[in-house]
Amino acid sequence: MDSNLIVEKRNGHAVVTVNRPKVLNALNRSTVLELDATFAALKDDREVGAVILTGAEKAFVAGADISEMVDMSALEARNWSRLGQEVFSRIENFPRPVIAAINGFALGGGCELALACDIRIASAKAKFGQPEVGLGIIPGFAGTQRLTRLIGKSMSKLLVFSGDTIDAEEALRIGLIDKVVAPEELLATAEAIVGRILAKSPLAVAQAKLAIMRGSEMGSEDGYAFEAETFATCFSGPDQKEGMSAFVEKRKPAFRT
Repeated sequence: MDSNLIVEKRNGHAVVTVNRPKVLNALNRSTVLELDATFAALKDDREVGAVILTGAEKAFVAGADISEMVDMSALEARNWSRLGQEVFSRIENFPRPVIAAINGFALGGGCELALACDIRIASAKAKFGQPEVGLGIIPGFAGTQRLTRLIGKSMSKLLVFSGDTIDAEEALRIGLIDKVVAPEELLATAEAIVGRILAKSPLAVAQAKLAIMRGSEMGSEDGYAFEAETFATCFSGPDQKEGMSAFVEKRKPAFRT
């Protein structure tokens, strides 16, 4: 069976490319399952300190594959939604940073996939939206949840209720993405960010991600307590001693974890 993904390892990180350009990289069931299997394998690969997720040719991911959805029953639709939610949650909770390099259309399920990543870098040509209401449905891969947490209720309602498509500059203005770059600079920018991350303590980066992700779902006091626990965890490995010693000795640290 042909793969719907291209996975490349480069300099301590992986680049995962959704590769269905004839349908603008639309997500069918096999692609969603392949994303799940790929991230499961990368999770166990200690040579991969971060992942860049992108799309082939003109699109990041232009949505879910409507040809697979048109005749779904309500039960089948619920199961499809839950599958997408579970897979995207595993990407969101991947123990190392995941950077979306959004090269083109990120609509519907594609926008939801970008939302599951830690950092979103977009080409100036990228387009974003949750157009599902125009198809008689709503976002089903946790778009109503992650979008609201990221940009707030009111702006989420505007995007979801209208189904409007917005450009990269508007997406940046409302906080949907983190950076806009020229198309030819997209992957290099994402890899430069990865390079800066990989130069830091792997344990500290992992604990920082955990503290941000888990803590954002807690009340303040519980979040403070969880931060203290993850802070303490950093003192359980060699990176803390190396990082602080290097600072005192005015040299670059050599992290090993």
